[in-house]
This record gives sequence, structure tokens and C-alpha cells, in this order.
Amino acid sequence: HYAVANMPGAVPRTSTIALNNATLPYAQQLAGKGYLKALQDNQALSLGLNTINGKLTNKGVAEALKLSYTDIESALK
Repeated sequence: HYAVANMPGAVPRTSTIALNNATLPYAQQLAGKGYLKALQDNQALSLGLNTINGKLTNKGVAEALKLSYTDIESALK
């Protein structure tokens, strides 16, 4: 096992290209559809949602802080 804190820093151009390739489709969906439609259409994107319209949609955070939780589907309606 070899743990290095900043491996992408060793190959900055390559890591930037990889990050861009991984995140660009999400940015395009957000820009093209608007955030609400993009979140409704893409489960992977919606799983990154923590709060929306004053509602907490991250169950782990809600439990840890003893706050009210709203499931993502309900929050996006």
C-alpha cells in the first residue's frame, strides 16, 4: 500500500484532463436542462445533493445532526 496525499499533482495535465472528462457530462446536463430537471433525470447527480429548498436530502447528515430528512424524490417535486 502506498498512500500519497496529492498523486494528481505529480501529473497535473493528465489529472486535469481526467477530471474534466469525468465531470463535464454533469456540467453539460446542469447547463442544458437546468438544475432541477438534471437532478430529476440523473440519479448519479442527485445522489450528490445534500440540501434543496431548505430540505435536507442527505440521510446520514440528518441522522448525525438529528434533523428532519426528506427523500430526494420528494424534495425534487
